[in-house]
Parts: sequence; structure tokens; C-alpha cells
Amino acid sequence: MSTSTPQGARARARIEITAAIKEKARAQLAAEGAAKLSLRAVARELGMASSALYRYFPSRDDLLTALIIDAYDSIGEAAEAAHTEAEDTGPVQRWTAVCEGVRRWALAHPHEYALIYGTPVPGYTAPRTTVAAASRVGLVLIGIIREAHRGLGLAKPSLPAELRPEAERLAADLAPDLPPEVAVAMVAAWAQLFGLVGFELFGQFNRIVEDRERFFRHAAGQLAHSVGLVYKQQGASRDGAGVRPGGSATG
Repeated sequence: MSTSTPQGARARARIEITAAIKEKARAQLAAEGAAKLSLRAVARELGMASSALYRYFPSRDDLLTALIIDAYDSIGEAAEAAHTEAEDTGPVQRWTAVCEGVRRWALAHPHEYALIYGTPVPGYTAPRTTVAAASRVGLVLIGIIREAHRGLGLAKPSLPAELRPEAERLAADLAPDLPPEVAVAMVAAWAQLFGLVGFELFGQFNRIVEDRERFFRHAAGQLAHSVGLVYKQQGASRDGAGVRPGGSATG
């Protein structure tokens, strides 16, 4: 018998127990919110001693971090899948499809969305290990803009002179190959995307917006135009000159 078999069995058991801990923790999030997440309560639900659970997650913050990374990865996967499904369309359509993928995920996972985009958990500071997962949606959107910039072109948003230093800093930090005007618009659009989703999810649209799916699709399209994305058009210039956000030539 291979000497690696006991190690493999232990590794599988650890994966299964870790998954069970996370599942109970997510149920606790749904019932009481992230601020009340308790390792002791999770251990009790699983019939484990608290000391045994601490071998998997030494503290509440470690468990929160794992749940946050899982949520960011899950919404990132949803955004990437939506982009793949729309890969044969134009940049505005791909952008809108990704935004709709984010919305669908949020509506299907409201408590996990609240964990990563809702009220901060008192006493918790997310470590840098969450950054890669948290960046996945943004990287998909930046990729759409970057591809359009290299191909069809972008209709550069206007930029006040006093904002240019900040725009140049943002571009250097986030996407040095994109114009500073686009970097500013990109960050604003990213914030507005999650604002739209949050307003719907947390009830701010109640008794205001009724056809929320069509409303969101229109708003997402407007965000695409705000970052300079244009519809596919015959003869559009590669640098974006002579193209309006709606795709018509400026003449």
C-alpha cells in the first residue's frame, strides 16, 4: 500500500470539514449577519469542539477572510462566464453582459454580496490576500476596455483640468496603457455598477423602479458609453477619433 494514502485521506477529510464549516458559517451570515459570526456557534452546529474547529480557522477573522475570498471568487467567475458567453459581440454588449452576470450572481447570493459590498464588519480589516479575488470583476471590465482601445477605439470621456493629476495617477496604478480620461471614468463606472446592484438588493429601489431587469440593462449600457466604449461600426477609426459613444460618426 502506498505510504501517501493516509496523507491523501487526511487531506480529503480536511477539505470536506473545511467546506462544512464554511457552509454553516454562510448559514449563520444569512440568519444573523457577518458581525455576529461566531466560531463557537459554527462548531456547535457541526457537533465539533471549539478547539477542533480552531485547527481549521484559528480566529473569526480567518473564517471571515475565507468566506470573503470565496464570495469574490464566485462573483468573479460569474463575470468571467458572462464575458465568455458574449465574446462574439461588440464591446458595449460584452460590458453589459458582464454587468448583468454580476447582478444575477448578487440576486442569487444576497448574503454573500452583502458580506463583500455591504456594511463593513466591525473590528475586521480585510488582509491583502483578498485583493486578487476582489479584482476579478474589475479585471474583466478593464479587459473589455483595453481590447476596444486596441481595436475599435474609445471615445475619450471629458476630463476637467484639475482632475488630470489624479487621472494620471489612477491610470498608472490600474491600466498604464489606457488614457487617463478613461481611467477616471472606469473607476466611476465600477463604483456605479455596484451601487446599482446594491440599491436593488438592499431595497432602495422599492416602489421606485419596477422593471428592474430592463432598467439595469439600460444603466449598464450607459456605463459602457461613459468609459468610452462604442458599438461595432464599419470604418470606425482605431484611435476612437470620429466615433461617438453610441457608435455614430462625428463627421
